[in-house]
Amino acid sequence: MQTDIDPRSLIGRKAFDRNGVKIGTVDEVYLDDATGVPEWAAIRTGLFSRDAFVPLEPSELVDGVLRVPFDRALVKDAPDLGVGRHLSPEQELQLYHHYGLDAAPPSPAPDRDFGTLAGKDEP
Repeated sequence: MQTDIDPRSLIGRKAFDRNGVKIGTVDEVYLDDATGVPEWAAIRTGLFSRDAFVPLEPSELVDGVLRVPFDRALVKDAPDLGVGRHLSPEQELQLYHHYGLDAAPPSPAPDRDFGTLAGKDEP
């Protein structure tokens, strides 16, 4: 997703699945705790239905609508975690698994010797 988009500008936008079928309207946007980057959107899937969370990373804002690369049925079957609350790491992991996305943290950089410390005498 474009990271230069103001998350507040997503609220109220229509969301469509990968086949162009309307899923609903973006109700809320959740930011990553560490980076502040928009990470999840809660989409109201109908007048009397609940909000479903979708990941924003593989989604795109195109021509003023949110294009979600998943089928509408998968979005509607997302775990019901309730909106208006903070998503815990466990809940986020549950959502990543639901969408078949890799939620593993990046592996640490290899430990390398970059030379001698300043002030150390050469042998």
